Amino acid sequence: MPASVSYIGRFAPSPSGALHFGSLAAALGSYLQARACRGQWRVRIEDIDPPREVHGAADTLLRQLRHYGLHWDGPVMYQSQRHEAYLAALVTLHWRGLSYYCDCTRSRIQSLGGLYDGHCRDQHLSAAGAAIRLRQTAPVFHFHDKLRGRIDASPVLAQEDFIIRRRDGLFAYNLAVVVVDAATGVTEVVRGADLIAPISVLSSIRL
Repeated sequence: MPASVSYIGRFAPSPSGALHFGSLAAALGSYLQARACRGQWRVRIEDIDPPREVHGAADTLLRQLRHYGLHWDGPVMYQSQRHEAYLAALVTLHWRGLSYYCDCTRSRIQSLGGLYDGHCRDQHLSAAGAAIRLRQTAPVFHFHDKLRGRIDASPVLAQEDFIIRRRDGLFAYNLAVVVVDAATGVTEVVRGADLIAPISVLSSIRL
């Protein structure tokens, strides 16, 4: 990265279909913020969930961005090309004691209200047929949004040991997005306000 570039933003759509209005608004906000900061705006295709991908959708997304004048800097990155980095992150977390295997079913977690309760944390399960979860040691209970100010999260949500590799062997978004953002020097993420809603709802219930 050139020494003069201090701001790097990104837009990272999933190739599950064409851009809808909300995604386009998020892309525009991200693009304008990068340009206002005289920084770079990168585009990354989040193609790490093949069952949800639509053939040709990635090309359609890129064509739509060009159509609306949203021209990115540098080559387009594809998440599916970073598997070695994700594996390295998993190995590091394992050796630091920050991950573990979990064989809880989706139905069990749904019966708890949708949030995992740490059931497998100290069971020392094998890898066979299991997902990998992060052992949460640094929960984020609140963060600052430039438009909405302080956003409080439910303590239960903040402290959840979330999945970083799925039972089917696919890398989870929660792992991949952090690994690549860090590797590419992303300094700010602009996303749709609808993604704050689940956190806000849980916070209002807590209060």
